[in-house]
Amino acid sequence: MAKTADRKTIVVEQIGSPIRRPGIQRATLIGLGLNKMHKRRTLIDSPQVRGMVAKIHHLVRIVDDEAGK
Repeated sequence: MAKTADRKTIVVEQIGSPIRRPGIQRATLIGLGLNKMHKRRTLIDSPQVRGMVAKIHHLVRIVDDEAGK
């Protein structure tokens, strides 16, 4: 298994509620590890994760982690 320290990561924050959204969008949020408003997750930047974010772009945003420091 590859180390995650040398891999690029992205920080994703949930900004939208899954209420009244299709079940597949709720499942995608859970797959990303998000389930509450304003929760953040650091994920490995891969095509699979980028595809999941693209499917629910109206519910999440990619956070510039350096701006918060």
